[in-house]
Amino acid sequence: MAATSYRRIETGTMAVRLSIMKKRANKVLEEEETLCCCEYVNRLGERSHVVACCCDCEDLDDACDRFMKREPQKPESLSHVAEVFTDRIRMPWLWGGARKVDLSIIPPLILLPVLLHLAALHFLLGMAILTALPGLVLWYYYFTHRKKGQTLFFLSLALFSLAYMYYLFITYVLPSGDVSLVQLAVVTVGVILTLVALVHTKREPGIVRPNKEAVHSTVTYYSPLADRDPVINGGRQDVTMTVANRAGSSEHAGVELKESSQRNWCPACRVVRPPRAGHCRICGVCVLRLDHHCVWLNSCVGQLNHRSFLLTLVLFLLTSLYGISLVLQSVCPNQHLLTALLYCPGVYNQYSSALCFTCAWYSGIVTCGLLHLLVVQVINVSYNVTEREARIALRDKTARRAYWGLVVDTGVYSRGFRGNWEEFMTMGEKLNPPSPVPTELV
Repeated sequence: MAATSYRRIETGTMAVRLSIMKKRANKVLEEEETLCCCEYVNRLGERSHVVACCCDCEDLDDACDRFMKREPQKPESLSHVAEVFTDRIRMPWLWGGARKVDLSIIPPLILLPVLLHLAALHFLLGMAILTALPGLVLWYYYFTHRKKGQTLFFLSLALFSLAYMYYLFITYVLPSGDVSLVQLAVVTVGVILTLVALVHTKREPGIVRPNKEAVHSTVTYYSPLADRDPVINGGRQDVTMTVANRAGSSEHAGVELKESSQRNWCPACRVVRPPRAGHCRICGVCVLRLDHHCVWLNSCVGQLNHRSFLLTLVLFLLTSLYGISLVLQSVCPNQHLLTALLYCPGVYNQYSSALCFTCAWYSGIVTCGLLHLLVVQVINVSYNVTEREARIALRDKTARRAYWGLVVDTGVYSRGFRGNWEEFMTMGEKLNPPSPVPTELV
């Protein structure tokens, strides 16, 4: 008996020593494999360098060979080339190696200046470009919205439009001497406040968290799940297993959720949604009091950032309207402010004034679109209805529409005009409630 106990103790000691040695070896290996600023791990798990972006591309070589030989391309060859191309476009980073650059941010940086400068050459070109540009943006919106994928195109377009309009205001309008330093300070403060409100809006929409008391374990998957977007978290999926999940897997035949529980249960996030919460298929999360997914923010608008979202719209509209008025007073001094956009004789005689006039038109188009969004948001808040609830109610034909569809009244949560706005102004101060314990629902 003593010998057997001694052997067991010795075996356990050896196992502990081997475990410590493995941890030390893994730590040394991690230190040796620390990536420099220009290195990265590619999609195949191999170590690579940003300088080698054009090396060892078998898919591209095969596609070029088939093109030169006039052979038909493989069905998956173009998609493989696109994946390799997007994986190798990297930006050097000091910590953790080179970072991947989202290619959707590049088109606005190139197309917007080119199109605006072309539109300033002649008023017919300006009419054609300024008419086609919103159509192209809407087409791309519906194209990406149908795929339910995230894109930084609209956020890049919004930020670059704001920055580029301010740059043209400084370089073309200010030197003319028609703008005072006080007016410049007002525009600058408006731009800064808009950016600050935008950053605050993107922080946290109010994601529904699982109840800690119901958490059993967390399992990490490195292959995309069927009900989640594979782009999220770089392909890594964290699934929280609850006590109810574990019991449900063993007693699946005998457990039936109540009807309300089935309606509020989110199979993708594995949480029970509180009232008015919704699941965003683009972000892949459940959000408290989900209003909509804003492509211009690349984020959801929910309980915690809805107020700052409205503040961002108000600040942008005020800054944009004031900036447009200053530009029109500079390039069309002899015209009334309200008619200067429609009739400004001689504005195309000088390229700088034509460019400023074109940018004023572009800013006016953007301002009209965001003004419509602000009006819809104010009406929805006044009736205590979210955009998601209005869309569902219209689909189910349970809502009342008025004023060409601007007003959608569901009559479910409305507490009167004053009560609705009081609830809206104080809802961000409420704590983020965790998801209810699933075991209470069966």
